[in-house]
Amino acid sequence: MLYIYIMNWAVYIIQCSDNSYYTGISTDPIKRFQQHLTGKGARYFNTCKPIRISYQENGHSRSSATKREMEIKNLSHSEKQELIYSQQT
Repeated sequence: MLYIYIMNWAVYIIQCSDNSYYTGISTDPIKRFQQHLTGKGARYFNTCKPIRISYQENGHSRSSATKREMEIKNLSHSEKQELIYSQQT
């Protein structure tokens, strides 16, 4: 019998100390955020500090999370702010 296990991937946006946004994917965004805080995450945080996870979309497969990550990365700064705000209301 073949079992297929699909992880529950999330797409997240981190607000940074320089007012920029970092977008990533993970199966555990909180753990990944902690890695970013301690310097064990993305090199992006060598030049700024992660402040908080401002946005999160759950329920993705790895493939759909990667596609959505690229969509978000292609948004302008103001479009990312609108996305973040839309989740808070």
